[in-house]
Amino acid sequence: MAYGTWPSPYSPDRMAGSLRLKEVGWAGSGLLWLEERSDRGVVCFQSDPREAARDMTPEHSVRARIGYGGGDFGTSADAVFYAAEQRIWRKGLEPGRMRAVTPQGGESASPTVSPDGQLLAYIHESDGRAAVALVDAAGGDLPRLIATGRDFYMQPAWHPAGERLAVVGWNHPNMPWTGTYLELLTLTPREAGTLPPAKRAVLAGGPGESVFQPTFSPDGSQIAFASDRSGWWNIDLIDLADGTRRTLVPEAAEQAVAAWSQGMRTFAFGADGRHLYYLRSCAGEVSLRVVELATGQSSQVTGELARYRELSQIALSAKQAAEGELIALLASAPHIPSRVIVVQVDPSSPASATVRIARRSEAEDIPEESLSSPRAVQWQAENGDAVHGIYYPPASAAARCDGAPPLIVLVHGGPTGQFRMAYSAQVQFFATRGYGVLHLNYRGSTGYGRAYRERLDGQWGILDLEDAIGGAQHLAKEGLADRDRMVLMGPSAGGYTVLRCLTARPGAFRAGISLFGISNLFTMAEDTHKFEAHYLDSMIGVLPEAAERYRSRSPIFSVDAIVDPVAVYQGETDPVVPRDQAESLVASLRQRSIPHVFELYPGEGHGWRKAETIAAFYSSLEGFLRQYVVYA
Repeated sequence: MAYGTWPSPYSPDRMAGSLRLKEVGWAGSGLLWLEERSDRGVVCFQSDPREAARDMTPEHSVRARIGYGGGDFGTSADAVFYAAEQRIWRKGLEPGRMRAVTPQGGESASPTVSPDGQLLAYIHESDGRAAVALVDAAGGDLPRLIATGRDFYMQPAWHPAGERLAVVGWNHPNMPWTGTYLELLTLTPREAGTLPPAKRAVLAGGPGESVFQPTFSPDGSQIAFASDRSGWWNIDLIDLADGTRRTLVPEAAEQAVAAWSQGMRTFAFGADGRHLYYLRSCAGEVSLRVVELATGQSSQVTGELARYRELSQIALSAKQAAEGELIALLASAPHIPSRVIVVQVDPSSPASATVRIARRSEAEDIPEESLSSPRAVQWQAENGDAVHGIYYPPASAAARCDGAPPLIVLVHGGPTGQFRMAYSAQVQFFATRGYGVLHLNYRGSTGYGRAYRERLDGQWGILDLEDAIGGAQHLAKEGLADRDRMVLMGPSAGGYTVLRCLTARPGAFRAGISLFGISNLFTMAEDTHKFEAHYLDSMIGVLPEAAERYRSRSPIFSVDAIVDPVAVYQGETDPVVPRDQAESLVASLRQRSIPHVFELYPGEGHGWRKAETIAAFYSSLEGFLRQYVVYA
């Protein structure tokens, strides 16, 4: 049986049927999470581990829509606050009706309830203007904007006394991983019938420093946040009384992530105030660690947690169990689909942590021996730089083939993104059919320090292309890939790398697969959404001075060079990469009779959400690969 034709348990329908777990949180001792079912977002609540969870938001599809989303819901002791239909809504944890807290208009995210439960802080955007807003948590007053003037805000956090808020803000042309500010907003006393204005002070950050996730200590004496001023995102502490600042655990590893969306979290204080738990990312693997604040002594949390290699969205319960802290996480591993888990850990004995599974995203009925096991790989670029990736070999309990397998090189979006050792149904879809897969973390990816991330400045369309080809050739030399059957595939910015390679280096890959990829850098700079409106200033250059660079690196102006088969997939209503980016490219392919597939999916944006779209996409993809790679 030929590579690429192996019988696989990952059918297109199975790919469409998985839940997407997006967020976790606590309300008292109750656990909440957000799951996406096809194109609907549903907040679920489990009040007790012995009871089944129930849907909290049947009336709405929960989804915040600022930038790439995130910050979809927040909690108080007795309610969940969530974003839907251009409003923030309140729903009590006891069965009952929801209530609108904010008026309709603009977009809102990251609802964050004050310690006394009276006020709700959130991020609001309307007509391109961003603000931090306050509203009565019961919904009785009109909102008040307490911080404006920056192009973007995220991650509001309350001081335990309730009179101060911390927030991260930044301005164009910076991105949240290039230069941000940590602001402290001090609320003035309330007057009858009004919400207070705020006084503002910058605590940290600047044009060359990325700060992330301000979080106050339980006693309010310190504020923690991640900063990359050392070259790595490490957690710093500022004493609010004397202003002294120190790095808690200095190391060449990431303790935060690129803030592509609202509501991202990588650390939390323990309820006792003496410890802090954080997610440490190194070489594509994520571990949970606990550090004692007084000494800086850090230990890994293991026990039953050790089997997981990807962790995100840490959330600690305010109520300690008798045996220790309760920590909710989204968790997975190459053989373990995404789960909502609760880790119980005693900070004095982190190696004995236990894990309770609250929600599974898939049936988990495929034996581990039928799945691909990855390993980190590294090779040298032409200038000697180390380049990183994760390689997955073909996997099957029944099928075997001689010789090197076909290879699919997957390029992440961003381009400031990263592949980690998480479960990937897409990878297993390919690997269980007999393909090798390379998750490429080219120069410019996160997870390897600021210097590696900044390698791509001014070099997008050059280094990513070089690293895609270099990674494929490295695996071919190692006997892990058939150099005559290599495919390049990627979404968004990854799709740009695909199209750029097909035009600049025809024949380097047997075929290309672009998902909502960028073909025209000029129109991308003009038409994309606010979040990335100036992203290309650093990746390519500032217009009009860099116009020739934009032209020479835009695939649409070299489309006549494409001779290899290409599949182009596009969402009809994509606000990030508009449909004309794909349609103009496909028009040339069609005119010149270049082998291609083009699918435009109705009602889809920047990625697929509907189950029927996902099934159709994987059916089309499998047919394309068989025709132009397996049987070519």
